[in-house]
Amino acid sequence: MAKESVKARERKREALVARFAEKRTKLKAAGDWVGLDKLPRNSSPVRLHNRCKITGRPRGYMRKFGISRVCFRDMASDGKIPGVTKSSW
Repeated sequence: MAKESVKARERKREALVARFAEKRTKLKAAGDWVGLDKLPRNSSPVRLHNRCKITGRPRGYMRKFGISRVCFRDMASDGKIPGVTKSSW
């Protein structure tokens, strides 16, 4: 499980990206690179990293579900994800 400070930092980045998204697109369209430099660094969407919504694990992230492979396996085995069943052949 990730440290709470790391998860909080990622949430802060997500909020900054959402807050400055419109301003960033306008500055890019105008070609105002000096204005873009003045925006906070963490407001760039490139700095975001996908993390599991439950544990904060940065690796093995499944985009479709928003959780890591470990959490996905546990939840799928418990039947908590609708439409997902264990395969057998």
